[in-house]
Amino acid sequence: MHPIKLGLALLLGWIKSAERSIVQHDGSFQPDHILRVTAQDYTEACDTRYSVLVNGSSPGPELHLREGKVNWIRVYNDMKDDNTAIWPIPAGHFFDYEVKPEIGAAGTYFYHSHVGFQAVTAKGPLIVDSENDPPYSYDDERTIMLSDFFNETDKTIIDGLTSSDFTWSGETDTLLVNGKGPQATNSTGSCQLASISIDPGLTYRLRFIGATALSFISLAIESHDVSIIEADGHYTKPVNSSFLQIGSGQRYSVLLNAKSEEELEKTGKRHSYIQLTTIARPTTLTNLAVLQYSGGTEADLTTVPSPPPLPVAKIAQGWLDYELESLHLDYDFPKLNEVTRRIIVEVHQNVSDHVIWLQNGYEWVKSFPKSPYLVDIYTGKLNTEETYQRAISQGNGIDNITRTFPAQIGEVLEIIWQNKGTFTNGGLDVHPFHAHGRHFYDIGGGDGKYNATANEARLESSHLIQRDTSMLYRYQNETDPLAPSGWRAWRIKVTDAGVWIYHCHSLQHMIMGMQTVFIFGDRNEVIAQSEPVDVGYLTYGGSAYGNSTHSPIVRHFFD
Repeated sequence: MHPIKLGLALLLGWIKSAERSIVQHDGSFQPDHILRVTAQDYTEACDTRYSVLVNGSSPGPELHLREGKVNWIRVYNDMKDDNTAIWPIPAGHFFDYEVKPEIGAAGTYFYHSHVGFQAVTAKGPLIVDSENDPPYSYDDERTIMLSDFFNETDKTIIDGLTSSDFTWSGETDTLLVNGKGPQATNSTGSCQLASISIDPGLTYRLRFIGATALSFISLAIESHDVSIIEADGHYTKPVNSSFLQIGSGQRYSVLLNAKSEEELEKTGKRHSYIQLTTIARPTTLTNLAVLQYSGGTEADLTTVPSPPPLPVAKIAQGWLDYELESLHLDYDFPKLNEVTRRIIVEVHQNVSDHVIWLQNGYEWVKSFPKSPYLVDIYTGKLNTEETYQRAISQGNGIDNITRTFPAQIGEVLEIIWQNKGTFTNGGLDVHPFHAHGRHFYDIGGGDGKYNATANEARLESSHLIQRDTSMLYRYQNETDPLAPSGWRAWRIKVTDAGVWIYHCHSLQHMIMGMQTVFIFGDRNEVIAQSEPVDVGYLTYGGSAYGNSTHSPIVRHFFD
């Protein structure tokens, strides 16, 4: 897959090279989906907050695409001042996205903003349906989107995180399910718990989307176990589990067998609670949603039971590492002897004139780079060969000038995310690392430092799954300054030329610099991937964008 995540980011999107046509999208053009981004006062969790919304709500509408079918998604930026986008969209403009999911890409995704802290509210589910029948049978499905609520506005949070007078955002005020849920300090009121309706005796596919800003969540369903069948858009062999651990950016589908009418009559109870608990955070927060069976009295959605119905969860270090396996037969996992280069990305927090997160000594923040790498490659301002040679000569994979990790087409990379203690006090955190572009093979994680030989022995009998988001655990709360504590390993064959951002999916950490960029291929290969594009695509607000006075000039990739 070629996820085109550059702003209001779809967790998918695929472009392939072919002869293209140039079309003016005038009044006769009708997109398949329309999203309008606004900023306004919005009430959730019993509180009103100035928020960025999609189609007037949070989460935004659920979009359904189908494998192999072209969809056009028009995104309007109706905000007065702020940018938002997959491709950056100025205020008062719109952009048309052409999206064609590849065959085999069916699964659970979500779209969200990549500007500042907007993704705390500007997001929505995106489901890719199978071209044919899915490999698992079920009667119906439900989407369950998990998110955080913060009382402070996006601007206040960003200003605090980036100021020399550092101010932490605070922990989330509450956990939301499909945008609903009371705050812990206000357990009753006009806001309600989310309710997921099901019928007795049926089998449901529950699609869980980790759309949190910060929270790492442990989730369980009262008196129900589930079977995991999908992770991050890839079908898995079934794994039975009594709970899930979901970090920001991660998605899981599970099969749930609803209780029969006879079972419900025996208990006299027609609802169960879905319990969510934050883990690996300084404070533990628990909230609930309701799994509601039809045909009887509905549960009270305004009162949160105390104590919670299930034991408060604790973190399971390395949850499902080496256990999730791919269902697909087209298995192309590169072995250790095929790896051409190992890149170790050391991550830790540092305090200089402000608090930042570093990768191999560098942060990647709003002020850097000054212009988009992809635009600079197209216009010849970024020399991909020089970038690659600098990175190779420095030995740690990063080019210190562009702060990118370049690689050549055909390389097999092993990317090791190495957690290290904070420079000042040895503090550690958990990070859900996410990759744009082709999914990677997640080859596990562990405490201390990565040992390639020992880890390869654990993989011998595994049929590994590809993912786009996996957890870098910390294994302990603190260690010595800059001492290693926790690693996560990926393998990826470099096949698709382009510029791909790799980052921690926690919004606060991203804003504080915890992101970086991989450049795959040289300039000619990058341009050939989609053919040369018009200047209207390389200019902010150029002719590829529409507004109230002119229609966009759009290149059709799949005509």
